[in-house]
Parts: sequence; C-alpha cells; structure tokens
Amino acid sequence: MKVLVIGKGGREHALVWKLAQSPRVERVFCAPGNPGTGMDGTNVPIEIHEFEKLIRFAKGEKIGLTVVGPEEPLVNGIVDAFQKEGLRVFGPRQSAARIEGSKVFCKQLMRHADVPTAEFKIFDHSEPAKYWVETREYPVVVKADGLAAGKGVIVCNTSEDAKKAIDRVMVQEEFGRQAGRQAVIEKRLEGEELSVLALVGGRSIFPLPPTQDHKSLNDGDQGPNTGGMGAYCPAPKGTPELMAKIESEVFVPIVHAMKRARYPFNGLLYGGIMLTNQGPKVLEFNARFGDPETQPLLMRLKSDLLDLLEAAVDETLAEMDESKVVWDERPAVCVVMASGGYPGKFENGKPIAGLDEVSRMADVKVFHAATKVDGNRIVTDGGRVLGVTALGDTLAAAKERAYEAVRKISFKGAHYRTDIADKALRQV
Repeated sequence: MKVLVIGKGGREHALVWKLAQSPRVERVFCAPGNPGTGMDGTNVPIEIHEFEKLIRFAKGEKIGLTVVGPEEPLVNGIVDAFQKEGLRVFGPRQSAARIEGSKVFCKQLMRHADVPTAEFKIFDHSEPAKYWVETREYPVVVKADGLAAGKGVIVCNTSEDAKKAIDRVMVQEEFGRQAGRQAVIEKRLEGEELSVLALVGGRSIFPLPPTQDHKSLNDGDQGPNTGGMGAYCPAPKGTPELMAKIESEVFVPIVHAMKRARYPFNGLLYGGIMLTNQGPKVLEFNARFGDPETQPLLMRLKSDLLDLLEAAVDETLAEMDESKVVWDERPAVCVVMASGGYPGKFENGKPIAGLDEVSRMADVKVFHAATKVDGNRIVTDGGRVLGVTALGDTLAAAKERAYEAVRKISFKGAHYRTDIADKALRQV
C-alpha cells in the first residue's frame, strides 16, 4: 500500500518514519514534507491547503491511506473533500474537527457532555470581558476562539494581565481576526498537565500511553507559552487507575456526545488534562496527534502503526486485541531545539551542524520540525527546528541520551530546555 502523510513538521516526520517501517507499506509520501521526511519517505511539493492538488495526487498514485497531520486542513474540511472523492483518510471531518477549531464549541460541548473542565464564560466583545475579569478573585486564562498555532492561550495572574490579554485577542486581533471574534475566559487550573491521546473510530476508544508536554519556553516552566519544548512517554502520573478514570469520565462522554449530535469523531482525539486536587479536568481537546508528544510515543511503538490507523478509519478498533499492540518497555524523551527568539521573532537559514554524527547514535532519532535544504546544507526554517528523541532503560537514561545527542547538534542561536522529564524524575 502507498501512504500519504500531509504536513511538514516534527509530528509528520515521526508518522512518516513509523509508517515506512510497516511491512504492508510500499512507499510513504509526505506533502509538502521537510528534509527529514525526505530521508524516510518521498516529499511531494504540494501545500497542506491545496486540497484539489492533494486529491489529484492521491488518485494518481493510488494512495491507500492519507494521514492528516496538522489541525488547519482538518478544520478546513480536508477529510470531507477526500471522502467525497472516495479516498480513505485518517482524521475527523470538519464538523468534528471543530473540537479544536473553536474553543467556544469545545467548552460548550464539554458542558453538554458533563466532562470536567474549568469554570468559563464566553464573550463576543472586549468591554464586558474586561469588566468580568475585574470581578474575579482568582487567576484566569484568556483563549482566542479560533486556531492560533498553539499561541492563542494566555495565562493571566492579575486582572490587569487579563485585560491586556483580552485586548491582544479581541481588539488588536493578534491571533487573527477569525480567532479573535470570540474569547473564552476560564478559571486557571492548578496542577500537573498530562497529554492523553486516543484513537477513536465510531464508538470505540483506544487510549495510547500517557505523555507529558512542556509548553513553557524556559526551564522550570518559565517564560511564554510555545507549541511545546519537549515531551516524554510514558508519564508516571498516568497510572492505570488514572487512565481508566480519564477514559470513562472524559473520552467516553465526549465521543458519545459527538456521535449522538451527528458529528462523530473519527481519528486521533487528544485531551490536554490538568491533574487538579479535584481530579482530572480537561484544558483542551485537539483533533490530531500532538506535537511533540507523537515523537516519543511513536519511538516506543513496536507494532505496525498502519494497523492502528486503519482500525480507526474502518471502525474496527473494538475488534482489535489490545494485548497485540506492543510498546517498548523503555521510556522515551524528546527535546525540542528552537530558534533563538522563538516564540517571538527569529531568523531562518542558520546552518545546522552535527546531524550526521547523531544519526549514528543507537536509540536516538532526530525528527525534523522546521528545516530546509540550502545547497548541500540543512538550515533552520521556523521556530521549533528539531525534536531530538531517545530511548533509555530508565527515564533518567533516556533523558541523558537525548541531551547527549542535543549537545552534538548546533546552529546559531539554538535554544532548548535542560529539564525535560525532570517532573517525572522527581516523582520516581
């Protein structure tokens, strides 16, 4: 079978790399891809928004399955477009992808399905929002309604911070006009965050091992929010008992509510869960594989990823024997190397050294997230540049191996956190 992966980041490189290992996969294409996906598969110069070209390519190459990586094409209806042409595609339809595409829709759905989440209020205009935050006695989080590339969530410690955040979202429209039309303001939850990803097909839910992302730019969870500076898997906080609770109290009610409302979810549903003193509460849902969580997750998967994705597409997850899905017992740690200045302004085109040396290291894989080829060099081409991922006999060993690889790689202005997985190591 030929497979097409849509996207060009670290998540897509991990998907291409893992799918290429399937004995049933003849060839993996990636559109538009990056230098990493080009090494593990074949890049196709078609952008993620060019639906007609992607469909034409899938038909011409007789693609057996298309896997959509990023949220933007999902929210814009790429799955509907492919299915209309009789093409098999992994991912939710546009009506279901709203769970990520609209914070307002997501919060209202959680309220309707009785899924535990933070207290919230929705605003269409900035002035009532500012008045409301002044009356709160607790810190709040201001969220732009629409897609904002992981940056439209602002954590506020004071009402003054919150009013500035409301201005950024709704007045200055910093995250886009569409994203800023409405805002969700919610009580800030305290606790540790857990990323729980589950394959969903019909009414069946197949949770994957728990991971933990690190959203803040700097060590100790300091600095601005980013798309994720690293992740590890499995997260010890995600005990079997807790995972069973999250499945029954979060995933089951939300999946069943969507099916009853006639926009069933099919694909990968990602729950960002805050572990509070009152139990697990949902921060957000995403409609696709997480980035960078996918990198350590797939590093540990020994079974055929194609089998899992097809079971979701064909709604045969219930028939799958969970004991046959094999995971490497060793933990994995992913450290993101970012451009200096990210998530603010940064320069592209910085040559990257050390990739060849690291490629020879055992139990290490460098996933390209924002790179491009410039002559005979690979250079930076975005904010989060590389996801350096390693396995180890213990979490401490996996962390040490990942950072050993990171230290061999260099580009001007490179920034990375030095404490990925330390939260878990303190618990051991």
